[in-house]
Amino acid sequence: MDDYNLDTDREDRLGFPEVVYGKSKSAELLGRILSEYHSNGRNALATRVQPEKGQALLAQFPDACYDPVSQTFLLKENPLDESNARIAILSAGSSDLPVVNEAYYTLNLVNTPAKRINDVGVAGIHRLFDRLDEIKTCQALIVVAGFEGALPSVVGGLLSQPIIAVPTSVGYGVATGGNAALNAMLSSCANGISVTNIDNGYGAAMAAFRILRQIDS
Repeated sequence: MDDYNLDTDREDRLGFPEVVYGKSKSAELLGRILSEYHSNGRNALATRVQPEKGQALLAQFPDACYDPVSQTFLLKENPLDESNARIAILSAGSSDLPVVNEAYYTLNLVNTPAKRINDVGVAGIHRLFDRLDEIKTCQALIVVAGFEGALPSVVGGLLSQPIIAVPTSVGYGVATGGNAALNAMLSSCANGISVTNIDNGYGAAMAAFRILRQIDS
């Protein structure tokens, strides 16, 4: 019995390919899955690939890209011009970088550049104000925050673009695990914000990509 069955038609149906969840898969199984994509001349992304697996896969695919911060493994990183990126990924703090980078490399898989605007959280709100003109040039925003999860509400009260909020598991005490940030984003008084599951940078990237496809259709 086969232990995997690739959804090779997903890109034709939805406009983006299947992405492999790597956390619970062995390096051997990931290697076989990625080899099938590679042998067919197709790019592929695996998420939540622990460092030891990432190093094993790099030995098998030496031209691939492994980001240890987000634990994403990309068979081929696409060279993209981010100067006019239509998606911005905002983070409240540098502790949110694993989720930011997961979204960033997911968008790279689908040839969509994104600009990362990091460490603009509410504890130093002037940092966000300093970047507003730049953020206004984008058509969709991914906003990542842990602790009390306030940044998406602030961004949603200042800017008109579609906003995908991502709560992270960053924090301590009642913020541990990301539930405080999740509940804050779900109950935001800034109208029209969409919210992903905790730490789901991949899902946020796909939501932003779907928005751009509809704008372009």
